[in-house]
Amino acid sequence: MPNRCPTDDANQPSDAGVRIDKWLWAARFFKTRSLAQQAIDRGRVLVDGERVKLARPVRIGDELSVRIDDVERTVRVLGLSDARGPAPVAQALYRESDESIARRTERREARRLHVEPAAAIEGGRPTKRDRRRLGRFGPGEP
Repeated sequence: MPNRCPTDDANQPSDAGVRIDKWLWAARFFKTRSLAQQAIDRGRVLVDGERVKLARPVRIGDELSVRIDDVERTVRVLGLSDARGPAPVAQALYRESDESIARRTERREARRLHVEPAAAIEGGRPTKRDRRRLGRFGPGEP
């Protein structure tokens, strides 16, 4: 299958598509096609709200929901490609919805403000410095 980019859309028939795993890899959602395939198999990729199989073709105008780790992105397909290229070309293949961008921003801010519980714990095993301080008092002194 030849490579496709957004400028070639006028030359392609309207029913032409690209395998979803290849498109996700070309659009740089996943580093390898294998990771894209695993995400699809686990139901983390939805097309128009439905689970899909690996060979399902992606078409221009499809709405994809891609969940990576705890971040979910909702994108609309603007172009087709089955070859991985530079990041600016990959970003031209889709447009992320405003709601999706807002959710990711909120999630990022919540992670930034979250305090790690282990950092606030002051008990536990004494450090070398703490042991030296304790040794100065002697065995019977507080």
